Amino acid sequence: MTSAEYYLHTDGTPKQELLAANPWLALLAETEHVYVNPERVESVSKISGRETLQYVMRSLDVLQEITGSGRLGDDSRGEMRHIIETVLQWSEVAKGGSEAQRLEWAEKGYPLDIHNEGSACIYRDFAKKESAGSENDVERIATLIKTHGLIGQSIRGETPVSHSAPLYALAQRGNMDWYQLLYSLNECIIRAASETVWQRVRTDVATLIHRILLGDWSEFSAQYRLERLCPSEYNIFPEDAEWFEKNIFPRFELWYFQSALSGFELGQIRTILTAVLKKIDGAKISHINFKPLADSLWYDYEGKKRINVYKKRIIEKYLRDASVQNVDLRVIKENWTAYVDFTFSAVCEKLIDFCVEAERCGLLTFEKSIIVLYDMFGFRRDAFDRLNNENKYLSTMNETANSTKESIISYVTGSVVVDVGSGGGVLLDRLEQNYPEKRIIGTDISANVIDVLNQKKKKEGHRWEVRIHNFVDGEFGEPADSVIFSSILHEIYSYTETERGRFDIESVKRALENAYRSLRPGGRIIIRDGVKTDGRELRIVRFADASGLEFLKNYRQDFRGLTDIPEEEKITAIDEENLTVTGDINFIREFMYTYTWGNESYAHEVQEQFGYWTLAEYKEFLGSLGAGLIVAEELLEPGYPEHLREKLTLLDADGKETDFPPSNCILVAEKPKKTE
Repeated sequence: MTSAEYYLHTDGTPKQELLAANPWLALLAETEHVYVNPERVESVSKISGRETLQYVMRSLDVLQEITGSGRLGDDSRGEMRHIIETVLQWSEVAKGGSEAQRLEWAEKGYPLDIHNEGSACIYRDFAKKESAGSENDVERIATLIKTHGLIGQSIRGETPVSHSAPLYALAQRGNMDWYQLLYSLNECIIRAASETVWQRVRTDVATLIHRILLGDWSEFSAQYRLERLCPSEYNIFPEDAEWFEKNIFPRFELWYFQSALSGFELGQIRTILTAVLKKIDGAKISHINFKPLADSLWYDYEGKKRINVYKKRIIEKYLRDASVQNVDLRVIKENWTAYVDFTFSAVCEKLIDFCVEAERCGLLTFEKSIIVLYDMFGFRRDAFDRLNNENKYLSTMNETANSTKESIISYVTGSVVVDVGSGGGVLLDRLEQNYPEKRIIGTDISANVIDVLNQKKKKEGHRWEVRIHNFVDGEFGEPADSVIFSSILHEIYSYTETERGRFDIESVKRALENAYRSLRPGGRIIIRDGVKTDGRELRIVRFADASGLEFLKNYRQDFRGLTDIPEEEKITAIDEENLTVTGDINFIREFMYTYTWGNESYAHEVQEQFGYWTLAEYKEFLGSLGAGLIVAEELLEPGYPEHLREKLTLLDADGKETDFPPSNCILVAEKPKKTE
């Protein structure tokens, strides 16, 4: 039987007959106080208020497993288990209690938001009132509650090791196996939060417990602590470590640091902390608590927790210039704690709310209006920044990369490989895995994408490199052996603004010319991209329902590509009754392969022309560069037919069902090994 099954009904409410004997259960189960670390949930909207109780139940289950496995050693009287169980039951109670009860605790000065210290105070009250054991036993458990979680927080860089020093004094007064007790207690604490985290840190936990019990609570270096506080920061400079060593680490515990600040750069974090220090100057503060900021920064996007990028960008603008109106840093000082958050004016809050709702809309004209607002208020880092949609875009790129993109890797040659437009980085990973001896370099024109890739590199330990570069603007800057354009040339064609506007084939030619010049003799350009259908045949689309016809009408109005086809020839007939549309094969092909992406991707996909050259035109241009063609083939991307057959049927001009036209091509062009 699990702890939840023993203590709770199936609906999560406590079993009334157990409350009198387990007051900790009543405090956790009958509270209306919601205190949840956003870092520990997948969806903000699904927070129920019972997360703390559920966490305690999981920790008790881990203890039950440890006990059953015999890992508590010689604990024949159950004393060690009783201590650990009591500590786990009471260590979170400061997060519970009725409003009246919490007010009473606050009036006594209990630091409720420093829940380990507040819970220790509450436990002492209970033990004194109920005469729960000797004074020595009560103080032993209260000390373990007060130091609850500090070992894990020290490993995360949040608290000084010295704050666990009371454990050394405690161990000197007892005759049990204190190492086993502390190790098992921390296993319960950490595994209940995350099994994955426990597997990663359990050796560090064991080492730190050994040190503390030997009386060695020397501190981790500032570099170590910053690397754990800011795991996505790929370059921590000595001056940053020195600043934290001097101003932050000796004085403060940092609560909810990663939950609130994981999306900020280290320089921005220093700016925030510098402002906090000014506001608490002279006050007796030992904890800086970022939970208010964490609570305000996270919200749900498509049912998943996301940082509110609009709030974050406004804060970033404030950090660059503190005179920015409509936002300010707020620090509340209470019970040795500084609570940190940012406040926004009513107008600013309304703007943020508008942006959150507007980002869910896929209509092209509406999105264009939104982008004007984004740029007016400085939300976007560059013209290619998709804000919250960036994560979804990169994830989608990674998923689709498992298609025919995989097949082009085998054509790589030489020692330096450049992946153009690396997006989510999946092709970089494949290249690194397949060619461990080669130097792999990814490029993108979006600063936001490069930032995400650098975070991925640090987090996952990759050796590939990334940099901002656009082959339209120039050569690579160093010799390369393989340059891969995987689904990127059509974006160059669709988005590059030339003197003749967008959809100018000269942009593709410039990119390929510069890539070719960047190659060493014997080097290769590898292309996987859309392909245009040769000829001007007609095709008929018969939709499965009226929504498809509406999608096409919007597409016809918004699509600006295929400038070589007169508008009146793109669609020649629409039959509302039979849900059919007749049009040029290339317009129909562009529409169909945009339709597969659905409504949400529409605003971006409708701006792109996927097929800009026929296979023959590709071959002709690559040949004009002097390249020899190793591969030149066209194909229908797997997945398109499966998605489309549920939505439409493709017919030829005579009304007979016909195959979908090729969507993609693969070309490998090699530079001669000896040039004249």
